[in-house]
Amino acid sequence: MTSKNSDFAPVLTRAAEAETASDPSSVMTLLADSDTTGGLLTSYRSTFAKGAVGAPAHFHTRAAEMFYVIDGSLQVLVDQEIKVLSAGDFLLVPPHTPHAFAAAPGCEADVLFTFTPGMARFDYMRLLNRVMRGEASFQEIKDSSERFDNHYVDSPVWNAALNA
Repeated sequence: MTSKNSDFAPVLTRAAEAETASDPSSVMTLLADSDTTGGLLTSYRSTFAKGAVGAPAHFHTRAAEMFYVIDGSLQVLVDQEIKVLSAGDFLLVPPHTPHAFAAAPGCEADVLFTFTPGMARFDYMRLLNRVMRGEASFQEIKDSSERFDNHYVDSPVWNAALNA
């Protein structure tokens, strides 16, 4: 059944049935991708162990990325500034803004991520998971930057924060 006002059906992802991708430092729970949301959004949840790095510095050209911290603390690069988000904090990063994230030093983090508009990102999450497990190369991620709208940049500010 579809809504009268949309081109897609309501999306319900049950926790017990959601696809997960995990490595020793994080678990990603894939919730809704653009193909099921009429292109409106893509959303997933990640839990990070203490010291886990989520993503290096990058930006998106077509999507805004939203962070909602469910529990713990997340360290985030936003342009050239480091912010620490705690449980209940929300952050919206607009397109073309360099950003990166990791569990805050000494903390775990549980974070809901949403991209709008949505684009098929679950394949990127699966690729990222294979890289983290040593089953694919980082070059494959670099080669997919246009497809997944992930454009990596060098950030001395972020590198210094990670090495502090």
